[in-house]
Amino acid sequence: MAAISLRKIEETAPALVSLYKTAGASLAAHGMEDLRAAVYLVVDYSGSMKPYYKDGSVQALADRVLGLSAHLDDDGTVPVVFFSTDVDAVTDIALADHRGRIERIVAGLGHMGKTSYHLAMDAVIDHYLDSGSTDPALVVFQTDGGPINKLAAEKYLCKAARLPIFWQFIGFGNPRSKQFDYLRRLDDLAVPAKRPVDNAGFFHVGENPGKVRDADLYNQLVAEFPQWLAQARAQGIVR
Repeated sequence: MAAISLRKIEETAPALVSLYKTAGASLAAHGMEDLRAAVYLVVDYSGSMKPYYKDGSVQALADRVLGLSAHLDDDGTVPVVFFSTDVDAVTDIALADHRGRIERIVAGLGHMGKTSYHLAMDAVIDHYLDSGSTDPALVVFQTDGGPINKLAAEKYLCKAARLPIFWQFIGFGNPRSKQFDYLRRLDDLAVPAKRPVDNAGFFHVGENPGKVRDADLYNQLVAEFPQWLAQARAQGIVR
């Protein structure tokens, strides 16, 4: 059973009903219809991301993540971290106030910098630990390029592998760009030599993220989560 009912979605966020139903179908197909999990969204605020804010791609991703989160978490909100050279904001999006939420947040942010993955990861880890949640966490981590500090990003991912947090990276932009070679390598880091479990996934949605079918996006968002969950439970990372 979903954490938040269809009726509640119809009352508080009618524009998300279709996304909610599609997300539910994807979760059911992966055996996750009764799962409870904290869902986070991390969004790249580097300079090259400007077109994706302008064309609504980031807002569309936020709406899709909300539709997914409503099945997994009953609080009706998704914590969101905006990052560039530093962490630009730690805030949230809510079912009742999702329309135009990304634009309103960005209006209060400053200069669009570079990409420091590890600082965004640190912000998520702090938020999760401070929340006192005992549920596993699914972090949707969007970016359009590699980090400025590759070693720090790898170190944080490996350290975070001992926490009940799964990192699902999503690439916006040209899939042939060498910018994404690092994320592919990060996805394939050795287990157990570098980390106790495979705690990350990566997929690419191309240069027009908004044109990716909702069902396809959801299937990729949740595809690796069940395998990680099983491994993490076996290692005692998730209880």
